[in-house]
Amino acid sequence: MDTHSEKFKVRLGAFIAGGLLLFVLAVFVIGKQKNLFNPVFKLNAIFANVSGLQVGNNIRFAGINVGIVDNIKIINDTSVRVDMLIRKNVKEFIKTDCQVGIGSEGLIGDRLITITEGSSDAPEVKDGQELVSSEPVETDAIMASLQVTAGHAEVISQQLAEIMYKVNNGNGILSKLIQDSTMAGNLDATMLNLRKSTKGLDENMQAAKHNFLFKGYFNKLEKAKEKKIKDTEEGKSEEKK
Repeated sequence: MDTHSEKFKVRLGAFIAGGLLLFVLAVFVIGKQKNLFNPVFKLNAIFANVSGLQVGNNIRFAGINVGIVDNIKIINDTSVRVDMLIRKNVKEFIKTDCQVGIGSEGLIGDRLITITEGSSDAPEVKDGQELVSSEPVETDAIMASLQVTAGHAEVISQQLAEIMYKVNNGNGILSKLIQDSTMAGNLDATMLNLRKSTKGLDENMQAAKHNFLFKGYFNKLEKAKEKKIKDTEEGKSEEKK
């Protein structure tokens, strides 16, 4: 191929121009996403564990991406400082009592910073201010908790299966109540006798009330009951006044 021909020079110029255009567009898109061309202010928070958070991860406020993680620095063996760059147009909505937490985009997505909404009467944050942080819940801890719960559920399921097996195979009182018609009939008869006994006891009590030996006792009970009701009604009337 003749590298000195006009056709080759035109193609080479078009290729270079296209490459430069793509480079400019990429810089613009990435810069827009990373807030390189927007006025920003800084905030920071201290965590004991950043749980996989990385520089460049998003920061969300009220469910909206408002900035990025600018820097992560270990201060000592128990503290990690996270510096944040936040768009200046949301500064008025971020209050001093807002809290900073670490979450993730979905179950297995990238880690991100979340800023909770503060109270409306709290003052606005200042540039470079440190916000209160809440420690993230580790995925390993969640999985361990789920594993313990699953183990308990398995034990309960086994116990229920054993109970149902005994019931179905005629072992135990519950099985006899369900399957043995004679025992069920005896239970019905017992309940019937109990109701009859209760009815007889009520009748005896009514008879005792009319007996002159017990009449004075029951009259005292009735008067005491009426006095209690009267005192209660008077108390309610006094409260209304």
